[in-house]
Amino acid sequence: MDTAVVGSRPPASILTDAGRRQRPSQTEAEAAVRTLIEWAGDDPDREGLIGTPERVARAYEEFFAGYHEDPVALLATTFEETAAYDEMIVLRDIRLESHCEHHIVPILGKAHIGYLPAGRVVGISKLARLVEVFAKRMQIQEALTSQIADTIQEVLGPRGVGVVIEAAHQCMTTRGIRKSGVSMVTSRMLGSFRADPTTRQEFLAMIGSPRSSSNGS
Repeated sequence: MDTAVVGSRPPASILTDAGRRQRPSQTEAEAAVRTLIEWAGDDPDREGLIGTPERVARAYEEFFAGYHEDPVALLATTFEETAAYDEMIVLRDIRLESHCEHHIVPILGKAHIGYLPAGRVVGISKLARLVEVFAKRMQIQEALTSQIADTIQEVLGPRGVGVVIEAAHQCMTTRGIRKSGVSMVTSRMLGSFRADPTTRQEFLAMIGSPRSSSNGS
């Protein structure tokens, strides 16, 4: 499987521009939603839409909560007393919900993570949370895949990391070309997962070997 490194961003990219720019107020966010409703051709003051700007602003806080969390801090607590366990650890079928940065519509799918520990392991729930933190940002799937793998490599220092994401993009299924039933598969292999075909194949076999992948360099 080709590795996807296209659009890779620094894994611990602080908290993006949100930490450096002044965040618009709740009132400003709601006013922006009102404008979009009017632009779409409806009346934001009619009964069914009166509370919509507030609800949308609250929903966006949930959708994009990842901007306010530090992915590196999530992996800070590790376990070193692992009885010298050095075999592959795999967490598969992690539900993933993100948003395309080009149209801000949902990306829905699942992520698979594997790594070969080098003396330190992390709680499995932390890996799932890491996926969620990066997914709750405006993304392209290639970057999301790389961010997850690069952060695990940077913080845990394992002998190798593999991340595969399979997802459907509603910017493709609900608009534009409108092709349903299409999923995109991206992967990022580091260390022994990239250098050793046997390790890579073991990982792919454990997660069910997705049928295709994105191209990367």
